Amino acid sequence: MISKKFTFYSSNNNKLSAQISMPVDGHPHAYALFAHCFTCTKNFKAVNHISNALVREKIAVLRFDFTGLGESEGDFADTNFSSNVADLVAAAKYLDTEFSGPSILIGHSLGGAAVIQAASQIPSCKAVVTIGAPSEPGHVIKILSDHRDEIEQEGEAEVDLAGRKFKIKKQFLNDLEKTRMTDSIRNLKKALLIFHSPIDSTVGIDNAADIFRAARHPKSFVSLDNADHLLMKEADSLYVGNTIATWASRYIEMPGKEVIKIQVPKNRVIARTGKTGYRTDIMANGLPLIADEPESLGGTNMGPSPYDYLVAGLGACTSMTLRMYADRKKWPLDEIVVELSHKKIHAKDCDTCETQKGYVDQIERELNLKGPLDDAQRQRLMEIADRCPVHRTLNSKVLINTKMKQ
Repeated sequence: MISKKFTFYSSNNNKLSAQISMPVDGHPHAYALFAHCFTCTKNFKAVNHISNALVREKIAVLRFDFTGLGESEGDFADTNFSSNVADLVAAAKYLDTEFSGPSILIGHSLGGAAVIQAASQIPSCKAVVTIGAPSEPGHVIKILSDHRDEIEQEGEAEVDLAGRKFKIKKQFLNDLEKTRMTDSIRNLKKALLIFHSPIDSTVGIDNAADIFRAARHPKSFVSLDNADHLLMKEADSLYVGNTIATWASRYIEMPGKEVIKIQVPKNRVIARTGKTGYRTDIMANGLPLIADEPESLGGTNMGPSPYDYLVAGLGACTSMTLRMYADRKKWPLDEIVVELSHKKIHAKDCDTCETQKGYVDQIERELNLKGPLDDAQRQRLMEIADRCPVHRTLNSKVLINTKMKQ
């Protein structure tokens, strides 16, 4: 995954901090704009996980800090729900100018209400996703109920939200109270996907029901069973990201299999590892993959290891080669199962190795050929397995030329 940081200007001329995440080949099929939760930032963990899942499906994601939050300029005390919506529209315009307009808007919590409100002002938008969103932005006033009297009387108050101090002014409450979402939801005219947890204690599940009832089709609801409001479990946020990518493909222009076939002759594989950890995003001829190391080796076990991919390549090649051969011969081969394992052994324990020093790689391969084959056919297929192209590559001298990209 490629991540780039940049800034753009809000409608009030504040410099807003943003980050875009792109597929490792730098060519996304679509763009999404993410609006984080109230007082959160673009670096919130759930936002990262959802973005990672979308990027693996070649959907680029732009997330940014609203005015006065995170690394963005401006005074949070002077912001409100309407200014957040304006920030979203400014982000969409920047995205449209520099890359391509967002076809998906995603909002978490109050950000969900904001993307619904902003959608009509973003022409490229075709699909809207809300996660734990209130049906009315005024719901946030409940969080501030202990300070409402002070805000009303003094005009402002310092409020502790999620362990951080924020100054809330009366204009913030006034803006929330005057904003009505029902018409915006009913007139959305975009595909809508609603995520909500039935045990969300911050924004109750009844809010999802209100949004769903007000919305016109196409609309969908996904229950995030056992998830908390902030999606603190990585599995929950990754599930949300994967589901969005699958759902959105019905409403946005995503290339089909015929495009992938055109990409295959390029024979191009890109692997990219970030600053920390071993998780590596791979783009193999347009198809996304993940590599990692097991937790025992310091990884996060998010994908197969490099050796797993090496052995898997041999297994896939073996199985495909046997399928081609049996089909050409019109033999009754119903199914091929290839089981493999890899380990390093002492060279001195290898009877067929030329060297007796150090270690050598050993791959065990077991074939399970299903179907009414006779003994001669099974023996021939055993011989053909050794002729698969990857097998031959592993047994031949391989030249690897490395150069530094300029």
